[in-house]
Amino acid sequence: MFVGIILGFIINKSITSNKLNVERFYNQQQNEKIKTVTKTELLKLETQFLKAQKKKIAGYYSILSDIFLHLIKMIIAPLVLAVLVLGVAKVGDFKSVGRIGLKTMIYFTSATLIALALGLIMVNLFKPGTVMHLDLPEVNASTGIKANTQDAKNFIDHVIPESIIKSMAANDILPIVVFALFFGVAAASIGSIGLPIIKAFDSLAHVMFKVTNFVMSFAPIGVFGAITAVVIQQGLDVLSGYVYLIACFFTGLVLFVFGILFLICLLFKINYFKLLKDIKEPILLAFSTASSESAMPKTIEALEKHGISNRIVSFVLPLGYSFNLDGSIMYMTFATVFIAQSYGIDISTADQIKMMLILLVTSKGMAGVPRASLVVIAGMLTMFKIPGEGLLLLLAVDQLLDMGRSATNVVGNAVASAVVARLEGEKF
Repeated sequence: MFVGIILGFIINKSITSNKLNVERFYNQQQNEKIKTVTKTELLKLETQFLKAQKKKIAGYYSILSDIFLHLIKMIIAPLVLAVLVLGVAKVGDFKSVGRIGLKTMIYFTSATLIALALGLIMVNLFKPGTVMHLDLPEVNASTGIKANTQDAKNFIDHVIPESIIKSMAANDILPIVVFALFFGVAAASIGSIGLPIIKAFDSLAHVMFKVTNFVMSFAPIGVFGAITAVVIQQGLDVLSGYVYLIACFFTGLVLFVFGILFLICLLFKINYFKLLKDIKEPILLAFSTASSESAMPKTIEALEKHGISNRIVSFVLPLGYSFNLDGSIMYMTFATVFIAQSYGIDISTADQIKMMLILLVTSKGMAGVPRASLVVIAGMLTMFKIPGEGLLLLLAVDQLLDMGRSATNVVGNAVASAVVARLEGEKF
């Protein structure tokens, strides 16, 4: 990771220092006389060219991270299906599954509300949008992010699979979970006849964990590629203008991880720091790649080594990736109000509570959507009549913020698994 930061910084500075002869470039591209061009236009052209050059070179390095993330995505669907079918089959019946499922969803809902509320508290307390005085984007500027407002019909269409093969091909976790619940209970309910299929899924799970170990040997290269590409494109200079925003948001994440989650573990008599130690590898992986998904296979292994039973981990963790992304959830309220503050728009306490309750529902089932947090935030901006182009205020540092929230998502789901295991009477 550090090698990637250093190399990316060197390349970024090298590109910036070797500035284009904009006059010659402009003549080649536009075939017009240079005297008709203003200095402002030339500078704008130069900025666009340098940005394109950085993006092109960063693309060569991002290939490494793309390969790693594609390998991870290759694992996710068969691994989730195998471990969840196995976990549900071990639970045994709909009554037991329903009991564990109810406890899990109560915890997820509670954690989501706390994360949403903490995001609002942090943004209202420190007011980064008001303090920073950022230059606002041009009116109707394109963000490249399409707003998505989730309603009941869309949610049901997303959750209930038309085809398990289609859902697995799209790496859509929630429909896979629904299918696995029915399949696992059915396999367990037919007794000895279902044992061969359960053993087959047990074998599949072990094979997929072995494949995971092979893929993880490529992780350092993937992390190097991801970090290098980001630093080449963004540079480290961009951070200086966003230090206050980054500090506010990461302070909120630290409070959630070492404050709220610690208290929850204390309440349920869970050794929190031992749990953190056991999942440090998936936490670092999620942080480095800015992807919670990349850490999922390793998180499953780490939690089982920690002593939590396979039936709990394989049930709770896949659900958590759709219902309990604590870092991403906190970001949604924080970012929406931050953009409103930047535009001088006052959102009343009543509207903020309304926003929190809407996000409690609309944030669910978004795990399969690329840049899911930004998509949901775009929908919130539209709903509360905040300029949609305000999303551009976040894009420069979204990758860094995503690193923090991805790591928090991993910790949140690990704690969720531990809490449900405790509620089921497990000792570890």
